[in-house]
Amino acid sequence: MQREVREFVATCHLAKGALVTSLTLMDPQALENDARAAVADASSTDDVERIRVEYLGRKSQLKLALREVRDRETGMALNALRERLAAAIDGREGELARAEIDRRLTEERVDVTMPGSPVRRGHLHLITQIRREVEDIFLGLGYTVVDGREVETTRYNFDALNFPDGHPSRSPLQTLFLDDDTVLRTETSPAQIRTMEAQGPPVYIVSLGRVYRRDTPDATHTPTFHQVEGLVVDEGITLADLMGTLDYLLKALFGEARRTEFRTHHFPFTEPSIEAHVSCHMCDGSGCPVCRHSGWIEIGGAGMVDPKLFEFVGYDSDRYTGFAFGWGLERIAVLRHGIPDLRELWRNDPRLLSQF
Repeated sequence: MQREVREFVATCHLAKGALVTSLTLMDPQALENDARAAVADASSTDDVERIRVEYLGRKSQLKLALREVRDRETGMALNALRERLAAAIDGREGELARAEIDRRLTEERVDVTMPGSPVRRGHLHLITQIRREVEDIFLGLGYTVVDGREVETTRYNFDALNFPDGHPSRSPLQTLFLDDDTVLRTETSPAQIRTMEAQGPPVYIVSLGRVYRRDTPDATHTPTFHQVEGLVVDEGITLADLMGTLDYLLKALFGEARRTEFRTHHFPFTEPSIEAHVSCHMCDGSGCPVCRHSGWIEIGGAGMVDPKLFEFVGYDSDRYTGFAFGWGLERIAVLRHGIPDLRELWRNDPRLLSQF
């Protein structure tokens, strides 16, 4: 068989002129003996892999010889050699792998009494934490927490809240309309109207949830954010009750040392209307960039419920009075923790969120 291989290679050499292949110098029996010896000396699976590449790889003598085969008998002989070498290499690789497993089972030990690796647990998002904190404050005051609808009609989102027809909030440039009469709520106030429709006074509720506005995202605005709305309706409710409630809430959120201030303002659904301010937690009211050197930080709007809203739900405005307020939870988070950009709360960066 060896003589036939040499004759075949010589014939190929003559036919192709200067072509010389590795098969010309290859002795199949010597190649097999060398390969088996190398396999027997292999001491690791890495050694076996190098032997596989050397004797069976694309550039090995055997592979190059197989490419030049032109007769069936020579091809069968070389393929049989390739299969024997592959079997020997695979067998040695299996022996070494089993030996490695036996060694590890014998030598390696696991101390089952040692503590395991700690698994990091997640925690509530900062906005969820503040939401629950606000809920707990009002539950402690005897309020009821109600959920509202995120998809609302213009009747409850605008008409019932005394927004005039030409108010900017009714524009598609500021509100996300689903059709002519349906919107994604711009505030959680519609829940107050639905609650008053469903029950008579007295009413002590807070409603928290997502709201939507057509805002361009920047450091202080996002199209989706969270609000807390509060409503109280009862006999003898005055502006002093509102200011006392908000003072309690602000001190609970920002610390007992914080001072509060209320300034007149205007909102369609309250009369009179006020804005709540808290003394800056960074400079304690002396003035800094956070409070724009005013010493005060605006929190949100509030006021006494406009009697027109009572007419909408059938309450007797001569007998009952009430107050309402609406604040953004993201704004509370940003001001309380000094976060420079509102959008950072929703980028899910664990370097930021893990701090709270």
